[in-house]
Amino acid sequence: MSDRPHDHPDRPAAPATEPAPSAPTGGEAGPDLARRMWEVTERYHQVCYVAPEVREAGTEAGLKGFWMNYFATRAAPLGPVPPEVVEAVFFYYAPTRVRRAIPDAWSFSTPERVLEARYRAMDAALRRELGPMADRPEIEEAVELHRRSLTGADLLGKPLFAGWAALAEPPEPHLALWHLTTLQREYRSGCHLLALGAAGLDGCESVVSHVAVDEAPRAWITDEAAWSDDEATAAVERLVERGWLRPDGTATERGRHERRLIEDTTDRLDRRRWDRLGSAGCDRLHELMSAIVAPLPADDQLDWRQIYGDN
Repeated sequence: MSDRPHDHPDRPAAPATEPAPSAPTGGEAGPDLARRMWEVTERYHQVCYVAPEVREAGTEAGLKGFWMNYFATRAAPLGPVPPEVVEAVFFYYAPTRVRRAIPDAWSFSTPERVLEARYRAMDAALRRELGPMADRPEIEEAVELHRRSLTGADLLGKPLFAGWAALAEPPEPHLALWHLTTLQREYRSGCHLLALGAAGLDGCESVVSHVAVDEAPRAWITDEAAWSDDEATAAVERLVERGWLRPDGTATERGRHERRLIEDTTDRLDRRRWDRLGSAGCDRLHELMSAIVAPLPADDQLDWRQIYGDN
């Protein structure tokens, strides 16, 4: 799992996704419970990265370009923070990419304007994407189950989650569901950051090693995360010294093992709130979300092979 957006102007358009599987999550006994819940939840949250309404609303709020919209909107609950704070919590991206957007965003707009625009745009985008589903009782049931899973969630190492959790939940069920899936997304993002830090990886090494185990497209290193060729080469060299990669950038057995440990740690930290919901609650929420996200666009993190092809 990486921590990144899902669309920008230079990327191929995402094809329509196949309906998410509606099989039971496996409840308490399933070792991949957290991952399966994340995948079906992420598909609802990610609409904010592909919907044209979101980009238009960001421009109306004063933001300029995709990346300023992305960084400012996602960090807005933290307030008008400096680039160093954004770099710390958006670990995937090169500082050069962050600093082209932050702090300038706060001279063009304010966190309050940015957040108002984001929720207003998501209201319109979700109504368009969901159609009649937006008003179905299944949405309200999913909202209640998400609320239950997040009750008492710990904040340690999850500043973006804490910031979004401090915002008021919208009254409209389809929009409340987006708010809650955003909380779920940022909770897992914090867990992943903790796992990467424990493994001793920096931002560039995180992306390079993710690609090396064939879990992400190579284009993410320089085209999206904006690490330079020299920075990527240096990251490969450091990972070769650690025994994670071969000189050609492919993963060694140790590298694959270490990356699996990172994902396992992320899942273990992320799973706590799903265990709180219980087996029956998780199975029901997975069933509901699978039906709700079926008409939504593909997610280029989960469906990247569809979009980019194999490395």
